[in-house]
Amino acid sequence: MTPGYGVVLFDFDHTLYDSDESERLAFAETMSAIGVESAAAAAAFVPYHEINQALWREVEAGTTRPIEVRIRRFERLVAHLGLDADPVMLADAFVAGLAGHGQLFPGARQLLEELAGRVRLGLVTNALSEVQRTRLTRLGIADLFEATIISAEVGVSKPAAGIFDIALDELGCSERDRVLMIGDSLASDIRGGINAGLATCWYNPRGAPGDPAIVPTHVVAQLCELPGIIVG
Repeated sequence: MTPGYGVVLFDFDHTLYDSDESERLAFAETMSAIGVESAAAAAAFVPYHEINQALWREVEAGTTRPIEVRIRRFERLVAHLGLDADPVMLADAFVAGLAGHGQLFPGARQLLEELAGRVRLGLVTNALSEVQRTRLTRLGIADLFEATIISAEVGVSKPAAGIFDIALDELGCSERDRVLMIGDSLASDIRGGINAGLATCWYNPRGAPGDPAIVPTHVVAQLCELPGIIVG
């Protein structure tokens, strides 16, 4: 019998929220604003994605701050593509698009609403505040979380244990053996939860290979599996 958990911390992007859709729509809209046609924008998305992923890996390593990603990814993209565009303007448009586009994964809202009456919920996300706060409000789920910890606001990012310490302090939780961290990233969410002494659940809908150096407590392929793990 799996023990129940009294506190559940969720990652947001790629766990509860379709960040891929949000990112692609925001990028296409941003490129359109500077006159880049759709086919060229789709091609430009490939180097953008590589640049963006590399920068967020730097955030996880603690060598770059989330707020620096906001403009730096477009500085690098403009240089890479030779675009005649202002990286600050691109960053502003893109962030607005990220906040305005995208939806929760199917079943995510129902899951949160079901759990909110049974356990305490927190959100721990490596992200920009202006993006995540707007998304949570737009989706009408902000009040379901008793603590929302955004790396850009608190100055520490997953997988550092400190961001989880902040979340648990805000929740007034001292019993870490009853806390579960759920996320899609082994390197960020699961390693981070382990670093903080928490049980972890890897959300792995695509059946990605594991890492013998990062072993989660639980693994699920569908969000609907989580209540059985959480409640016990």
